[in-house]
Amino acid sequence: MYTIKELQSIISEEIAKEIIQLNETDPKNLYEPISYALSMGGKRLRPVMVLLAGNLFSESIENAIPAALAIEVFHNFTLLHDDIMDQAELRRNSLSVYKKYNQNIAILSGDAMSIMAYNYLLRCNSSDHTGMIRLFSQTALEVCEGQQLDMDFESIMDVSIPQYMNMIRLKTAVLLACSLKLGALAVNAPEKSADLLYAFGLNLGIAFQIQDDLLDIFANPDKFGKKIGGDIVSNKKTFLLLKALELSDYRLKTTIQDWITRKECDEAIKIQAITGIYNELNIKSITEGYVNEFYQSALDILEEIELPGEAKNEILQLAGMIMTRDH
Repeated sequence: MYTIKELQSIISEEIAKEIIQLNETDPKNLYEPISYALSMGGKRLRPVMVLLAGNLFSESIENAIPAALAIEVFHNFTLLHDDIMDQAELRRNSLSVYKKYNQNIAILSGDAMSIMAYNYLLRCNSSDHTGMIRLFSQTALEVCEGQQLDMDFESIMDVSIPQYMNMIRLKTAVLLACSLKLGALAVNAPEKSADLLYAFGLNLGIAFQIQDDLLDIFANPDKFGKKIGGDIVSNKKTFLLLKALELSDYRLKTTIQDWITRKECDEAIKIQAITGIYNELNIKSITEGYVNEFYQSALDILEEIELPGEAKNEILQLAGMIMTRDH
């Protein structure tokens, strides 16, 4: 079995090869921004998940590498367009693609990346190649649906927690689930095992996103890497906010809604006020309970996969890395 570190090295080397080729491809204004986006680095967790899943069922992961590249390129495509929609000038401490080049270039380069992802998938030699394409297409569409729902929620006050859970399932969780299932399908794993890996990734992804909401308020500010309380300032519909609205009496709900509808306010005071309400309602503990519930569900599903326990050590370690981060 490969270690996570070894798989990170393998996928980084493969991406480096693609970057060299992209830099030699015309038109430069289309492919250079793609090269730039891929060169920003990151932990490469999603492509590593592809390779880890493949390695569960095969000592050789060669056939899973194109699927890993497809996932990484697609994920970075979504980041290009997300940065435009959010007007985010920085990505991984570097200028975002639209800021370094321009918005039109970033849109077109992102479009090209979404198509390139399918070309990588076509390199896979799997007995269920059609299934891989179908899964990837479904996931790509669901990610777009999740992003649209997230934007819709910005102008809707009465978002329910079930609606929110569906949104994060689509926006975040399905891509993690797809990564794992694609890796399994790439090495011709049993269909039942591939489906269990998908369910494992879905629960892990939901736990990950709810925890991300939690960290925005309650993370260690020295390690978090971005400003604490950003979701409060932007009135983002997070699990914490929706649970607080659900549990609030008239007084607290009115206070929350007043802060949300204010056109101008001191950000620090707003963060302190909303966080105070969260503390009064025990929102931190409640949210941690939901995170643990989905994470435990993921671990229970992983147990069902008929493989020796030691074969799952690396994927368990990766899940732990995702869930124990504090930045």
